[in-house]
Amino acid sequence: MARVLKEKELLNTRLATTYGGWMYCLKCGENIGYLCYSTYDKLELNYQCNCGSIGKAVLEFEDSKKGTKTEKELITKKARYCCPEDESALITLLDKKLKSYKMKITCKSCNNIYEKEKEDSV
Repeated sequence: MARVLKEKELLNTRLATTYGGWMYCLKCGENIGYLCYSTYDKLELNYQCNCGSIGKAVLEFEDSKKGTKTEKELITKKARYCCPEDESALITLLDKKLKSYKMKITCKSCNNIYEKEKEDSV
């Protein structure tokens, strides 16, 4: 059954489908990552693409539960950021295509809110 979005805000960003799949920078058209369809409840992503474009993606579902902030770190498996609780893949961000990003993502399974950041390396 398809999930219903409560909030969707995209700035200079395009998704391959309504709430997941490949993510693209609108300015240069580059693929910047992949958002897994069914494993997240909420995403807040702010980034700067290598082309200089500032982008944003905020997605939350009608049936999302309130997340709990955690100090735990996302784990990486095959370049995907995964939940450390059940190892479900949440998102892939292509570091080589992004100057910087700041992300909060809520795992649908454990309701933990994970944060990840990459600072601009000038």
